[in-house]
Amino acid sequence: MATIQDVIHEQITKHPIVLYMKGNAKFPQCGFSARAVQLLQQSGAKDFLTVDVLADPQVRDGIKQVSNWPTIPQLYVNGEFIGGSDIMGDLFQQGELQKLIASTQASEG
Repeated sequence: MATIQDVIHEQITKHPIVLYMKGNAKFPQCGFSARAVQLLQQSGAKDFLTVDVLADPQVRDGIKQVSNWPTIPQLYVNGEFIGGSDIMGDLFQQGELQKLIASTQASEG
């Protein structure tokens, strides 16, 4: 039987961009999650997986253990933990988030 960490690992490795958030991309349930979605979209992400941590308490706790990061949202790009909305904002301002997103688009094509 798969553990929640196995499920999370599979999501992170099968999808180039994964955002663990409160709500979903169309209906974020907190300002930090809404900001994360906006930053991804402004960085050129067209297709990314969002996982609603409010829908499953196991995912909500499990993702914090996988990343050793206490807050939501959490962004993973190409299987690597990037950070939350503040880090995403800083990376966006530096142009680095756009480069990360572009690397996923190039690997898909």
